[in-house]
Amino acid sequence: MNSEKEISSNRVGLRTSYISTIVGISLVLFLIGLILGGVMGVNDFQKQAKENIVGDIFFKENFNEADIKQVEIQLKKWEEFSSVRYLSPEAALSAFYENQVDKKELNEIFEGENPLPPCITFTPNEEYATKEGMGKIKAKLIKGFPSQIVDVSYNESNIENINLGFKQFIFLILLISLIMIIIAVAMINNTVRLALYSKRFTIKTMQLVGATGLFIRKPFLIQAIIQGVISAFLGLALLVTLFYSIQNYFDELSITYSAKLFVFLIISLITLGVSITFISTWVALNKYLKMKINDLY
Repeated sequence: MNSEKEISSNRVGLRTSYISTIVGISLVLFLIGLILGGVMGVNDFQKQAKENIVGDIFFKENFNEADIKQVEIQLKKWEEFSSVRYLSPEAALSAFYENQVDKKELNEIFEGENPLPPCITFTPNEEYATKEGMGKIKAKLIKGFPSQIVDVSYNESNIENINLGFKQFIFLILLISLIMIIIAVAMINNTVRLALYSKRFTIKTMQLVGATGLFIRKPFLIQAIIQGVISAFLGLALLVTLFYSIQNYFDELSITYSAKLFVFLIISLITLGVSITFISTWVALNKYLKMKINDLY
């Protein structure tokens, strides 16, 4: 009877240890996933910010609307632009008014006249949405249309601030990610070692009766891989729940990830979970296999 109670107690203890190990690893992977998701989100925000960068191309006075539209057709074929649009003087004035607070004062200054010339407004592709990239676009435009274009205008300081701000933010997040991964490795390693500590006598007994190192390691390593996969999916489930809750609670905040990024997040968490648990289990097993019986107590 006592023997049955001991066996039942051991099973409960092993099951509890197994579950607590998975829960501990899941929480650590959830934190890592949160950082990775944050990096992806920042990249998405950076892309959106860069897509809002606008430049204007102004032409000489003798260049009429039909000629400007011909230039527009040519520019739409350039790889540097994500969008190119002709703005008539009326459309340019309307866009200008939208960004002003005191419209009445502007009407008094303009005295009912439209001082704005026709132009072409463009947004650069993400890779060209930098100070250097916009400089190359300006030089190429002036070189390609020297007798038509008067000036290419864009907010240089705004572009520089956008790129510098996101670079600093991403660097900070990556630094936090590195610290989190180091902490995660230490925590998961400690969790796995504690779980194997309760089985140290079983490991040593198997070794003493002639079991090879591979035979002893195999079930523990398989279990480590399963724990890593289960923990990764539990961590991912927590992430999805958190993102979904944030979107429902904050209506103005939109968190969207493409299928490609979502798959990358899944693969990253599974790889981290499996790798860390596998390596930690391997190291802990080697330690107990090399220990003498007296050292186990």
